[in-house]
Amino acid sequence: MNQAFKDEVIQHSKQIGIDKIGFAAVDVFSTLKERLKTQQELNFQSGFEKGDVEERTNPQKLMPGAQSIISIALAYPSKMKDAPRSKKDERRGIFCRASWGKDYHHILRDRLQKLADFLKEKHPDAQFKIMVDTGELSDRAVAERAGIGFSGKNCAIITPEFGSYVYLGEMITNIPFPPDKPVEDDCGDCNLCVDVCPTGALIQGGQLNAQKCIAFLTQTKGFLPDEFRSEIGNRLYGCDTCQVVCPKNKGKDFHLHDEMEPDPEIVKPLLRPLLTISNREFKEKFGFISGSWRGKKPIQRNAIIALANYKDKSAVEDLIAVMKNDPRPVMRGTAAWALGKIGDEKAIEAIEEAKKKEQDEQVLEEMEKGLAFFTSTTI
Repeated sequence: MNQAFKDEVIQHSKQIGIDKIGFAAVDVFSTLKERLKTQQELNFQSGFEKGDVEERTNPQKLMPGAQSIISIALAYPSKMKDAPRSKKDERRGIFCRASWGKDYHHILRDRLQKLADFLKEKHPDAQFKIMVDTGELSDRAVAERAGIGFSGKNCAIITPEFGSYVYLGEMITNIPFPPDKPVEDDCGDCNLCVDVCPTGALIQGGQLNAQKCIAFLTQTKGFLPDEFRSEIGNRLYGCDTCQVVCPKNKGKDFHLHDEMEPDPEIVKPLLRPLLTISNREFKEKFGFISGSWRGKKPIQRNAIIALANYKDKSAVEDLIAVMKNDPRPVMRGTAAWALGKIGDEKAIEAIEEAKKKEQDEQVLEEMEKGLAFFTSTTI
């Protein structure tokens, strides 16, 4: 396929709301293949990955006859207008920037489908496979090969124009396009993201232990390991630390897509109301953002931990109610732990009382942890 048609596709991509587009060859991602094997051996994977190593590194396995991969990037905002303040007795949590606005999976699929329609119109025999985040291919590896940006030490694609505040998606197609050249790595000696990662999840430049990454941990549904609870702070979903400290993101804040604009009350919500929110209320309020994909359970657990980290005494009654009445052991146990960390006399009495009726071993263990907080501060 000649350069003229590629230029035509690039021009059309701008008209349909794609901020950056790149084209890559369908060769096996051999470097990624070795990295994935290492990740498996070290148990650094999150468990959310789709497909085996072969499928994740060989486009031909996913679409026989594949000739090219088209990678796209859309820039999202890094700053929120009129953000509400978290204050005493009205503490708030936070969703990461990648969960602001409408779920990006829908936005990128819409753009990629429009692009596919254009390709089909020009070439009726065109075939394509669209992927956004949840597909087998690594969005980052494709974007890197397609010249969208370089893979930074924070494991994000960093573009010259938008920094790392971009959503990525791709399309495998049987249309051959001249490939673009990769962007040169520009992290240099900077190691800020690795140095400030709250849990040490960034092992070295470009290698992530997902099991320790706060962005992953906030999406788990069980009891959060003790060593990560204080590190989560008031995060309800995701973590932006490694992006915020990146010098390449300084001054980068793009408001190019209305559907990506955050509703401050949604992405920085009051914590206490989250403890009693129903499934229906949760879906109505948060269902359209990507941070809701795991349901309300992780968000509620993280809200309890955030209240504990704030030592919010105004939440004691709410937490006692969760500890006594919630049918889910994770919520009861985390609430007991939180009550102990807050350290209110009434909270401690409530833990002692609830302990007499509690049957679940893990919840009882959390209750003991809560009481131990109080004991250590009164000795």
